[in-house]
Amino acid sequence: MKKLLVIALIAGVWACKEEKKEPSIAETMKTYTISQMMDNESIAGGSFSPDKSKLLVSSNRSGIYNMYTIPTSGGEMMPVTQSDSSSVFAISYFPKDERMLFRMDNNGDEIYHIFVRDMDGSFRDLTPEEGARSLFYRWSEDKSAFFYGSNKRDNRFVDLYKMDLESMTSELVYENNDGYDVGVVSPDEKYVALSKSINTNDSDLFLYNLESKELTQINKNQSGNAPQDFSPDGTAFYYTTDDGSEFSYLMKYNLANDSYEKAMERDWDISGSYFTDQGTYQVTYINEDAKNTIEVMEVATGKNIDLPSIENMEITSVSFSDDESMMRFYAGGSHTPSNLYVYNLETKEQKRLTDVLNPEVQAQDLVKAEVVRYKSFDGLEIPAIYYKPHQASAETPVPALVWVHGGPGGQSRQNFSAFIQYLVNHGYAILAVNNRGSSGYGKTFYQMDDLNHGDKDLKDCVEGKNWLAQQPEIDGDKIGIIGGSYGGYMTMAALTYTPEEFDVGVNLFGVTNWIRTLKSIPPWWESFKDALYKELGDPYSADSVRLKQISPLFHTSKVTKPLIVLQGSQDPRVLQAESDEIVAGVRQNGVPVEYVLFEDEGHGFVKKENQIKAYSKILEFLDEYLKEDKSTPIKEENL
Repeated sequence: MKKLLVIALIAGVWACKEEKKEPSIAETMKTYTISQMMDNESIAGGSFSPDKSKLLVSSNRSGIYNMYTIPTSGGEMMPVTQSDSSSVFAISYFPKDERMLFRMDNNGDEIYHIFVRDMDGSFRDLTPEEGARSLFYRWSEDKSAFFYGSNKRDNRFVDLYKMDLESMTSELVYENNDGYDVGVVSPDEKYVALSKSINTNDSDLFLYNLESKELTQINKNQSGNAPQDFSPDGTAFYYTTDDGSEFSYLMKYNLANDSYEKAMERDWDISGSYFTDQGTYQVTYINEDAKNTIEVMEVATGKNIDLPSIENMEITSVSFSDDESMMRFYAGGSHTPSNLYVYNLETKEQKRLTDVLNPEVQAQDLVKAEVVRYKSFDGLEIPAIYYKPHQASAETPVPALVWVHGGPGGQSRQNFSAFIQYLVNHGYAILAVNNRGSSGYGKTFYQMDDLNHGDKDLKDCVEGKNWLAQQPEIDGDKIGIIGGSYGGYMTMAALTYTPEEFDVGVNLFGVTNWIRTLKSIPPWWESFKDALYKELGDPYSADSVRLKQISPLFHTSKVTKPLIVLQGSQDPRVLQAESDEIVAGVRQNGVPVEYVLFEDEGHGFVKKENQIKAYSKILEFLDEYLKEDKSTPIKEENL
């Protein structure tokens, strides 16, 4: 009797424990509107003022990007510009005073001008030439000038200029008549690094002596080469190369005796490396499985310093004050937008300056991405970034989307995307595939789609769909495809050449006619044009036959699944005609098509109001045609 009583008591205790079980995230999570999700602020940059009391940043808190200052001791961000049309991106404080440089284009046309904000608060366009594109490079060693590139002399080629800070007048330093890409300038201003594309992976690398006018080729073999920096004393030149390797490593070229030595090698691509202003540190970025790994080496000792640790986040970028006593950095992840911090290298104190997550959004409701790999049709392993909704399970399977990055040659990375999180929050799983031809996984993998677009790379996406369909938490009968630019092309290729594989398509400013796109690339792409033709095909040659075959515009009769197309009318890369014509062609099939056109956007949507409209339209489309699987015609919107 006592035993039965004890058993009954124990059973009662466990019953109570089961009753008090904590609810799961799926049970407590909230569903957010696109306005709430886009209210996560995006901040970029972070130039220290000369006295280190402030940072100069760009933020989209006003709805578009503007320039702000924020105290390094903490406090409110103060607006510096108040543009309500074109986005403003901060470049830097001046080295010795609080004048500011920034760049701005015209509603996404990518024709950037460099502006100065003077001490009295007035603004001046330093590169006012109409139709000319200017890009800031770096400050001169003595801080009396800055170097920038401009195509004002010949819109095909970027020349190197030096702008004097006293007079604000510029002089031509290097006239580029041969289609080189201008890289870094040596501290003594004797050399400028130049590169010339061979194909989309390989470039020849040169040092041009500005005094003797001699050009010296640095690489010995055809390989992927990119200039990085000169040593602070000007005796050595550092560059990345994949010569004899699948992945890029860092090489040191000694100018005095033309000798080479391998400076750094990792298991992934070294994507960038530079020296800090005083030469105390060398900062190196590694593209490790689609996320940044950063190493900061103390030059004097050759040892890496310990970077700050932020729980459940990764440091994504760093920058130093001119005296190198302070570092600003961003920390975030696929599940959280990046916040800005400052770190005192002497006291080891760190301070968070921003809180960019909308307070209405619970951090636990956001989803952390997982890196997965699956086998494609020919056994090739394809890496991908997988976002699984909290509410997804074998009992409640969810619809899914194959996400294709831009490019070709881009990479889906483990970064925060408010748009992806919005879709995942509303119950859509996302598989961001890095199909063959993506960067970051070795040069052999990168070159696998050359002259083969819309074929094996598309099959990789189809196999991504098949991988999704095998997951117990996915409704295999409801899988669509989405992408922007090249990813938009892949969306249209999928609906055209594999019409029964995906249930819907979302095309954001995607190429649909390769012949037109390759003939109409912006003039400032001249140095890269031949390399692009080698990968995709020359539209002026016999390649045009194949380019027409792989262009969805000429095969719209095959499209049978619902489609939404989004486009910016100022886009200089993928012209509006691409989207206009694909919409008209697919509509002739009686297929549901929605078209969303923005008059004030370029290649990608940067204005928050437009992002909200675009992404909400996409969700409405998916809810109607993927979740519910309807097939009635829908409308066109001009926004």
